Amino acid sequence: MTQQANLALLKNIRIVLVNTSHPGNIGAAARAMKNMGLSRLYLVQPKDFPSLEAISRSAGALDVLDDAVVVDDLSLAISDCVWVAGTSARLRTIEWPILEPRECVQTSLEFIEQGDIAIVFGRENSGLTNDELAKCNVLLHIPTNPDYSSLNLAAAVQVVSYELRLALSDEKIIKKKGKKHYQDVLADTEQLEGMYQHLQEALDSIDFFGSNNPDVIMRRLKGFFKRANTTQREVGIFRGICAAIQGKKFKR
Repeated sequence: MTQQANLALLKNIRIVLVNTSHPGNIGAAARAMKNMGLSRLYLVQPKDFPSLEAISRSAGALDVLDDAVVVDDLSLAISDCVWVAGTSARLRTIEWPILEPRECVQTSLEFIEQGDIAIVFGRENSGLTNDELAKCNVLLHIPTNPDYSSLNLAAAVQVVSYELRLALSDEKIIKKKGKKHYQDVLADTEQLEGMYQHLQEALDSIDFFGSNNPDVIMRRLKGFFKRANTTQREVGIFRGICAAIQGKKFKR
């Protein structure tokens, strides 16, 4: 692929901002995106948008703001994405792969030709919740000075956007990733969520959870399926298993 063709894949990338408090950060993030050729901005319940402050801080990236998609829930922002990275300023004790920006971007290139990918940025003061991270394939952590680890939201968007453009500007990287690793297309987030709901209903029908908290168990199961890069065909198989369980309950 030529460099021009590679950079055209930038259109398959969504930058998702969740519950952004300060409209100036939205404008600055739009500017950072446009600097690197990204254009698809999704906003999940922004506190103040549209806003004159966002327009002012965008420094001419009005097209990114005008085309921004505003939704009420993260699931809607990533519903048809095949791969999602959730950012976090702190390392968490969850069983999600934790990648630094360059490694995360390289991993994303394996899936970018199959459909949309999303990079999700959380709230300025608290980041993403564990339930929101459960919707992601990996956790993206930007290493900073441990004595001053606070990183502005727009600056974080700039770092990741730069790495995406840098990777897609390198023809060798795309050629290396050009070979398909999967015979089947990856399941998107909406398909996976449907499978998770079906699985929980099936397990509940045989009293699998017992006295255990189903939310904790399901979070671990979601992590397993995310790490496995579950395909659409595999989703169909698992939903068939769930249907069979519901049709004939197993006795313990």
